[in-house]
Amino acid sequence: MKLMEMTEGEKMKTRRPIVLPEEWEAAREQLLVKEKALTRARDALAAERRRMPWLAVKKNYEFDGPRGKVSLLDLFEGRRQLIVYRAFLEPGVSGWPEHACVGCSMVADQVAHVAHLNVRDTTLVFASRAPQTDIERVKARMGWEMPWYTITDDFDKDFGVDEWHGTNAFIRDGDSVFRTYFIDNRGDEQMGNTWNYLDITALGRQEEWEDSPEGYPQTPRYEWWIWHDEPNKTDGDRPGLVQLRSAQAAFKGGDTA
Repeated sequence: MKLMEMTEGEKMKTRRPIVLPEEWEAAREQLLVKEKALTRARDALAAERRRMPWLAVKKNYEFDGPRGKVSLLDLFEGRRQLIVYRAFLEPGVSGWPEHACVGCSMVADQVAHVAHLNVRDTTLVFASRAPQTDIERVKARMGWEMPWYTITDDFDKDFGVDEWHGTNAFIRDGDSVFRTYFIDNRGDEQMGNTWNYLDITALGRQEEWEDSPEGYPQTPRYEWWIWHDEPNKTDGDRPGLVQLRSAQAAFKGGDTA
């Protein structure tokens, strides 16, 4: 909006130096060094998350879902990991009853197809205090497809999201559920893509290059990728797989770019 109000002279002042292609490439390469360092720092931080202690969840939480009452354990849908984003869609929130809050709506708009998380044994759900009829109406209006449940007890208060949005990660061992991580405020800005969701889970991306504790599930990178309309099928014969495996053998640091 500010740019629309600028004079032509003011716009000129916002321009950076105009350079030759080789100078531009040199500047990009110089910045790329720092970007690579940041990537590796993020990888190291994710490795620390995978070594976080777990907190046992001992209360029996209950939610309303499209098919009725469900427990926190039910939200896993049989998978080992669960990510729960607390979205503000309920009476008293700006936008109600036609919308969730604008910030939570932006988060919802960023969410990649959940099938890619599911194939990594991870379920993503949203949870709010609105009744299911309102949630389904707003989801249909906005084109959102992630599972979305109604909080009916103290889940939001107990997990730090009663007054502000946030993302909690859980893992289960049989019927026992553990809280493994929590992120909110600007930390939620990165959420939405498959990689960042996996990076906040206890098991991570589950790829061989990752620095994970012994015994954690790990498979070759890329080879678990799927078409989301055929979530139980991977393309083992896709072109370039031989070259891909050669690159994987050559680069073990987690970043082949």
